[in-house]
Amino acid sequence: QVQLVESGGGLVQPGGSLRLSCVASGRIFSINDMGWYRQAPGKQRELVAIISRGGSTNYAGSVKGRFTISRDNAKNTVFLQMNSLKPEDTAVYYCNAKYSRIGGIFDSWGQGTQVTVSS
Repeated sequence: QVQLVESGGGLVQPGGSLRLSCVASGRIFSINDMGWYRQAPGKQRELVAIISRGGSTNYAGSVKGRFTISRDNAKNTVFLQMNSLKPEDTAVYYCNAKYSRIGGIFDSWGQGTQVTVSS
C-alpha cells in the first residue's frame, strides 16, 4: 500500500500563488506516476497535472502555463506550484500515486486539501 499526505491548501486572492505538497510513504519503491486531481462542488474529479518517475509531465489545458508539477524522488514528494490563480481553480485538490504490485497497477489517493481563490 501507498499512503499520501497533502499540505499547502488555503485561501488566496485571484492572481495569487499557492504551493501544494504531497508526501508518500509505504511501498514507495513501487510508485510510478504521481499527479494532482481536483474536484469542484457539483463537478467530477479532473486531472490537473501528472508526472512520471522520470520527470515527464502532462497538464490539463486549463492550467497549462500557470501550474507546474515537480517531484523529488529522494524525498518521496510531489509538488504543485500554482500561479496566477483564478476563482475557477477553487476545488479540493487530491494527490494521486499509481503503484505496482501483484495483480496490476493501483491508485492511491490523499485525503484532499481545499484551495479557495476569492477576493
